[in-house]
Amino acid sequence: MLEKIRTRRRAAVVAALVLTVPLLFTPTAARARTTGTNMVITWAVHSQTAAYEVARQPPYINGRTFAMVQGAVYDAANAVSGTPYRPYLISPPARRGDSLDAAVATAAYRVLLSLFPGQAEWLSVEYDRSLATVRDGRAERGGIAVGGAAATAMIAARENDGADRAATWTVGTEPGQWRPTPPAFAQDGAQVADIRPFVIPRADLFGTAGPPALGSAAYARDLNEVKALGPATGSARTQDQTEAAIWWHDRRQTEWEIKRQLAQTRRLSPLQTARMFAMTDVTRADSTIACFHQKRTWNFWRPVTAVRLADTDGNPATTADPAWTPLLITPPFPDHTSGHSCSTATIMYALRQFFGRDDVPFSAYSTDSGTTRHFDSFSQALDEVVEARIWGGVHFRTADEQGTRLGTQVARYVLAREFRPSH
Repeated sequence: MLEKIRTRRRAAVVAALVLTVPLLFTPTAARARTTGTNMVITWAVHSQTAAYEVARQPPYINGRTFAMVQGAVYDAANAVSGTPYRPYLISPPARRGDSLDAAVATAAYRVLLSLFPGQAEWLSVEYDRSLATVRDGRAERGGIAVGGAAATAMIAARENDGADRAATWTVGTEPGQWRPTPPAFAQDGAQVADIRPFVIPRADLFGTAGPPALGSAAYARDLNEVKALGPATGSARTQDQTEAAIWWHDRRQTEWEIKRQLAQTRRLSPLQTARMFAMTDVTRADSTIACFHQKRTWNFWRPVTAVRLADTDGNPATTADPAWTPLLITPPFPDHTSGHSCSTATIMYALRQFFGRDDVPFSAYSTDSGTTRHFDSFSQALDEVVEARIWGGVHFRTADEQGTRLGTQVARYVLAREFRPSH
């Protein structure tokens, strides 16, 4: 067993040295050997465990993690399938019959190991368990080599991309300026605005009109709406709206569970699953970067600050409530634009593009809300998340609506250039 593990590791290392060898077969001849289990979903679950359940990376941080994993998995699955789609970074050399399962598991494992070396023990156990489902021999060795090469390319591409840069938000004191919010009065995520994007040329390529002026009627409408619908107690929300606000705040929903369910209920092949996951996760990473650049640009205060200090905004149509508290805990960064609306818009656009239609039903259960929500289309889900962030008391409507436009723009740009058929 030990020798087999060492052989697998050596094969993955050797793969990094042969990235320039041409493909050994044509796409039409490719037939990758797989098992009955969708290995792409298996390692998507392991990615969630590593990034969120163990490392506790919040969504604005783990977007980069999932983009790296799924980008490498896509390149690996695509290569052993004969490159029917344009590669994201590379199409490693492959042979007819190379194991797709071994390629996917190796690509995901090696990227995760590079990101979370402290989790090496359990990741290695899961990797060996995955490879145990693949018959020993040339097909397994070939898949390991392809997956290793895809992972090596991704790790190298993201080196020094700014993710580890130290940064802080500007803390303001004037009306409209962001400042840390209760209960933790923390700040986090400022470095996201400076991460090098995966596809878009730069973070400021897509902008927004910004929040409405404090003295405007539009601002008064935004503030009074969230003030009425978003408090923890005494809200004008319905029970269903309260459940929706909590459901959409569950970190396991749009980022993972919905996509995995769609892959299973739509009976997607591992290659199709890899492509769908890469489309959603790479675009989400770039939209988050663009969104956080907008947060830094506008540095606008959150509803909890705005409601409590409404007597300072100069708007006669707003009144202060110093005790106002939102239903949800306010995230530790500025309001505009809404990161959740931006990323959900990106994901739903990518899913529409993948399936070629909007009216695909799906549902998911949230342990946070204790409820299952059902949707008849991707656009219906996006419409609800705009409202849910208001019902939760953490965003103004303008931040949500402009966030959806920004996320859609980023997704449209990325998917016009990446993950497309080769012919």
